[in-house]
Amino acid sequence: MVQVTKDEKETTIEIMGLHKLWAFKSQLKIPNEHILNAYQNEAELSNWQRIRMPGTSVPFLIHAGTFYESDATIFMDIVHKKNAIIVELKDEFYNKLMIEVENPEEAIALLKG
Repeated sequence: MVQVTKDEKETTIEIMGLHKLWAFKSQLKIPNEHILNAYQNEAELSNWQRIRMPGTSVPFLIHAGTFYESDATIFMDIVHKKNAIIVELKDEFYNKLMIEVENPEEAIALLKG
């Protein structure tokens, strides 16, 4: 799970607990103007035609780390899809973040605000 905080210049994605080990990251900092959209879409989360490197992927348990698709680089940290959100980015190494948060509605409102 991750914690999302935002100030006037940037958004911080803090990876919590042991997920830091599984995701090979502890934090992402993204300028607010690089966030294009934030939403929930379980169908998009279920598409597993991705290559993991580095990270952890155990079906039905956890997906954390960097994943590659043919047209995108994605950072994931998901255990429970019902709490996962997707964040689209521009001008960043990652094209998308697929992250599990405690309250998806609050996180989406914060990211869009």
